[in-house]
Amino acid sequence: MRFDADRQQEYQRAYRAWQQQLDSLHRVVLDGETLEPPKLKGLLNREARAKERYDAAREALLGLETAQGDDQFGL
Repeated sequence: MRFDADRQQEYQRAYRAWQQQLDSLHRVVLDGETLEPPKLKGLLNREARAKERYDAAREALLGLETAQGDDQFGL
């Protein structure tokens, strides 16, 4: 399977960025690192946004992009 080079690079960037945020989150949730509530909220938001970017890049790479304005339930 061949992929568009730009989409492949974007996918790889988005994946690495999401993994970095996920690693930070795992240090808190699984390893017991402590954060003040505002910093924890920020971490959760950064991880969620990074996951959204990764999901979008994965869909673009695979040619599964949805029409703009559509939600996940097609409503």
